[in-house]
Amino acid sequence: MAGKARMNFFVDALMLLAGSLLAGTGFLMKFTLLPGYARQAVYGRNVDMFFLGFDRHQWGSLHLWLAFVLLALLLLHLVLHTAWIVNMARTMIAGRAAQTLIISAFVLLCLVCMFFAFAVQPRVTDSLDGDHGIGRGMGRGRMERRQY
Repeated sequence: MAGKARMNFFVDALMLLAGSLLAGTGFLMKFTLLPGYARQAVYGRNVDMFFLGFDRHQWGSLHLWLAFVLLALLLLHLVLHTAWIVNMARTMIAGRAAQTLIISAFVLLCLVCMFFAFAVQPRVTDSLDGDHGIGRGMGRGRMERRQY
């Protein structure tokens, strides 16, 4: 197997592993280490939940770092396939101006999707119950909240 093909295989295998871990930690946080409102609904009280000694927020940090790893591997994957991407763009899109416009718009859309979180302001309200997570989300807390 040629060097580039071997490297591509290795990068793709690592992408699959990172994506699988990313999905697994997401499922763990959503369905096992429940958010506050769900813990209240399931257990009737706010409880602390851990898996392998880590709480939901610590698993969330791992989830974020796995996303960074997957993103880095994806960029490496794109670099390894640059020639193929260029050839496909030339085949599928007629005209140099159209190619430039469509590819630029797509890259811009991807960047906006990736970085929009740094450009938005969250709506901040007082919690109805202090620090226990009750009353947030899922249609709870119909009382008037003070907005800052």
